[in-house]
Amino acid sequence: MDTRSTRAVFLDRDGVINSDQDLYYVTHPDQFVLNEGIGEFLKKLQDAGYLLIIITNQGGIAKGLYSHQTLAEIHKKMLQQLSSYGVNIAEIYYCPHHPDYGKCLCRKPESLLIEKALARFHINPQQSFFIGDRESDIQAAIKAGIQPVRTEPNENLMKYLQILL
Repeated sequence: MDTRSTRAVFLDRDGVINSDQDLYYVTHPDQFVLNEGIGEFLKKLQDAGYLLIIITNQGGIAKGLYSHQTLAEIHKKMLQQLSSYGVNIAEIYYCPHHPDYGKCLCRKPESLLIEKALARFHINPQQSFFIGDRESDIQAAIKAGIQPVRTEPNENLMKYLQILL
């Protein structure tokens, strides 16, 4: 029996929180656009007692398309936009690697970043979910013992509240 009581919803970023409809990589804060309904959706999860954590692959860093600093600026914009809905993201974990440039343990479908968050925040994986729009998200969730929720890219997530609440 797992005695950890913290519940969390882990979220992929691109295609789940923000639109990646016209871009394969968001390389500048000006390209960052929240998906419709995401602020309200995350607020409802937060109000229900879930910790919100983002787990995102950012292989564009390894490819030289943007820097860690630019990614920090993109995430600052995202956090500011979400805070206008009263949403607090507990942490953002990202993998800067790309398989074309070597192997790592932190890139989804591996579960290292999820496992770090589970330990740091004392999260009960059996009471937690991972929302993602790609098979790598689903595989990472399963490896970490978290229930996956597969979405379509860039869709409004409000219909998934019935699963999560």
